[in-house]
Amino acid sequence: MKILVCIKQVPDTTDIKWTENNTIQREGVESVINPFDVYALEEALKLKRSLENVEITALTMGPSQAVDMLKKAIAIGCDKGVLISDRKFAGADTYATGKTIAAAIKSKLSDFDLIICGQFAIDGDTAQTGPSIASHLEIPQITYVKDLDKCDGKCIYATREIEEGFETLRVNLPALVCVLKGTYEPTRPKINGIIKAQQANITVYSMEDIGLTPDDVGIKGSPTYVSKAFRPTNSRGECEICKDCDTLALKIKEFGGLNLSLIHI
Repeated sequence: MKILVCIKQVPDTTDIKWTENNTIQREGVESVINPFDVYALEEALKLKRSLENVEITALTMGPSQAVDMLKKAIAIGCDKGVLISDRKFAGADTYATGKTIAAAIKSKLSDFDLIICGQFAIDGDTAQTGPSIASHLEIPQITYVKDLDKCDGKCIYATREIEEGFETLRVNLPALVCVLKGTYEPTRPKINGIIKAQQANITVYSMEDIGLTPDDVGIKGSPTYVSKAFRPTNSRGECEICKDCDTLALKIKEFGGLNLSLIHI
């Protein structure tokens, strides 16, 4: 079984810097593995421990410094690392990112059985890239997954979180799943894993390698554009203290709240 885990490097800082196009500057910024992607890796490792002949490839799109993140993934148990990197990818939105990663999978990693992504990236919080990859690859997907219960080689069973509680779904492979954070401690690298990671060769693919053009990627290939980016001020506006529920209900109505009936206590 071949598993692809899509991971992302996110800035390890609150001092976010922006480019002239109002996209996050990633080169030269200290980065970490997106926390949701850590649990995507964990779900892949759980399958590897429970099944035979499982190969895990960690895959990311980003600048050259992302090689270090891929080696960390190898250190905890992944078998290979693939970096999709090209300066023309800069400024890509979730649509262009999904299209680019899907193109790399189609052209270079098409013999996969399962793709695992984190549900969110903490630097964007859109939850769109995983579904976008599945859409471009035309494969089924399950989102908001809390646990991958079992896999028989032909299909996978997943428990996902919904508003009313949880549900268990079965999906035929190949498929893509997006996972939430777990409540357990993630795997830590061991000395043998660290040595393996240091010796590993990370495969790098450029835009031309995966058959795309400048119009497909980066800002040119992105239908969304951030027109303005700013930090909220910490100043607090004036407040008014309501001493009873009648006054509070009237104030809510005054500021456009629902047509509330007065509450008596």
